Amino acid sequence: MLEQRRTQEPIRIGIIGAGIMGTDHAQLLASQVRGAVVAGIADADPIRSEQLATSVGAKVFKDGESLIAAPEVDAVIIASADHTHHRYTMAALAARKPVLTEKPLAPSIEECREIVLADMERESSAAPQSTNRERKYPRPGLVSVGFMRRFDPSCAHLRNLVDEETYGRALLVHCVSRGVSSAAGSSTESAISNSAIHEIDFVPWLLDSPVTAVTWQAPAASKHADGLADPQLFTLETASGAIASCELFLNARYGHDVRSEVVFEEGVASTVEPTLTTVNHAGASATTFGPDWRRRWAEAYRLELQAWVDALKSAALNADAVNGVAGPSASETQSNAPDVTTRLHASGLASAADGMAAILVVEALIASHRSGGMRTPVRSVADVLRGSPS
Repeated sequence: MLEQRRTQEPIRIGIIGAGIMGTDHAQLLASQVRGAVVAGIADADPIRSEQLATSVGAKVFKDGESLIAAPEVDAVIIASADHTHHRYTMAALAARKPVLTEKPLAPSIEECREIVLADMERESSAAPQSTNRERKYPRPGLVSVGFMRRFDPSCAHLRNLVDEETYGRALLVHCVSRGVSSAAGSSTESAISNSAIHEIDFVPWLLDSPVTAVTWQAPAASKHADGLADPQLFTLETASGAIASCELFLNARYGHDVRSEVVFEEGVASTVEPTLTTVNHAGASATTFGPDWRRRWAEAYRLELQAWVDALKSAALNADAVNGVAGPSASETQSNAPDVTTRLHASGLASAADGMAAILVVEALIASHRSGGMRTPVRSVADVLRGSPS
């Protein structure tokens, strides 16, 4: 387990899912993230597993459960199909292994609730000083969710401006999320749960204020929409009083274009698209957009993985100090390096409760869509944890 690792040894990561996201994570860990190695790969497609494992020098496991149970795996990344997230996350918690799951945390609110409660229960048993679930929430446990925009340098700077009230209070947020084309089989509702979910997490994180109500609308659909309501427009009302307007346009055709703007009392600030060059030619100045999300968010993904690994390494440092392994003195390290759950929280990673909060907003947006655009309240995580998931 993680607490038995030595700080000079890399964290051994197992990855479930060898598709686009699992492959990207594996390649980043193998080449651009300090302090970790890819120890195992599991995928429903054995050929894909073998190809990815060979490329990063990892072991192939027959399935996610065997990877999670393996003693040579310290921590787990879940990048498999959405419907598997609950099963694998619960297995990782049972094995007491930190897990970073791609969004969504799980497709249903009931599954998210089970994960959050199990994560809190594990944390409660590790820290028995508090057994009141209501008081403990939203203290995170071993589960983190891959909302990578939190680590994008431009998004992080925008949040600092909001926190510091450099230009007064944040009043409005405008978000634009455009892609080249929708994935095969996309629906209006899957666009909300799989694409808009990034704005759904980003806005309350940016404003440090939960979403309390939503409204969904759509104009006439693009000729490229292929049966979707595309583009979509939705508003997110937050507890702070600030409101976000969000555009989601999957079939914009011209490139991957994601922007956010905050209107303050005394100014406006916007995120900046990272570009390699600006070309001035024939009376025009131009930059280019990537064909998908990967170029835009490459650094955010790297920084997210590095933050996760650093948190796990820091927990190992604390275990070394407690167990008398050479390194900083136990008193110094224990005072500065709490257990892994506190380290994960300090890293800025989204928690299981954050993942559940996003699904609750998805629920409200889908309800607004189905009602023809009625303003719909959002249930709070705390209320759902106390009561029924339905």
